[in-house]
Amino acid sequence: MGLDFKAVRGGMLAGMKQAARGALHIVFPPRCIACNDAVSTDFGLCGPCWRDTPFITGLACDSCGTPLPGDDAGPVLCDDCLAQDRLWARGRAALTYKDNGRKMVLALKHGDRLDLVRPMGAWLHRAAMPMLEPGMLVAPIPLHRLRLLKRRYNQSALLSCEVARLAGLTHCADLFQRPRATPSQVGKTRDERFENLRGALQVTPRRRDLLAGRHVLIVDDVMTSGATFAAASQAARAAGAAKVSVLALARVAKDA
Repeated sequence: MGLDFKAVRGGMLAGMKQAARGALHIVFPPRCIACNDAVSTDFGLCGPCWRDTPFITGLACDSCGTPLPGDDAGPVLCDDCLAQDRLWARGRAALTYKDNGRKMVLALKHGDRLDLVRPMGAWLHRAAMPMLEPGMLVAPIPLHRLRLLKRRYNQSALLSCEVARLAGLTHCADLFQRPRATPSQVGKTRDERFENLRGALQVTPRRRDLLAGRHVLIVDDVMTSGATFAAASQAARAAGAAKVSVLALARVAKDA
């Protein structure tokens, strides 16, 4: 029986990578992504920071992802989603926007902590599992060009790209565009938030064919009222999307 040279070569490369990783860890030991204390693996959280990070792991609203009390097995909706029609089919979030969750979201958004994209993408992928379907198109909420120029990157696009990579789905970073700059949503009421975002997002004309008839997963960093997701969902449906689902890194919950 002859040697499988491809298998041997693959094993040698894997061994070399593992050795290089081990050597690198001697010089640069893995650090907690939140507090910088020593940890055992790259891109991980130490024990105390893991406990202080509000992952949404139990029962959650099937439409917006907010955590709910109880352990019902079937799809359930929160009071907000029962009181209003959402423009998307399903929604999930990885974290509650408080404590260590808020701290890390702000570090990615305003602190140039691009090293957080990899672990956050894994958290998002895990949260999205109940919604994922073959053939889905993954796309981020866009920034206006002036804000993108100032920040230099769209954190939602980085996260959505990582989710698509982990899920083996098609990613389109510029599926949506933001033709007008909108004032900050901070301090606005729910109704003011929805009015502020009315018509603010559009499907990029050259991407309409890519969208038509597809199930679209729209990704953003934070969901508060759902106004941004509503604007994007409306644009996607008007352009021919068959179905829309939404995914947020962090969900602002009523007790946050």
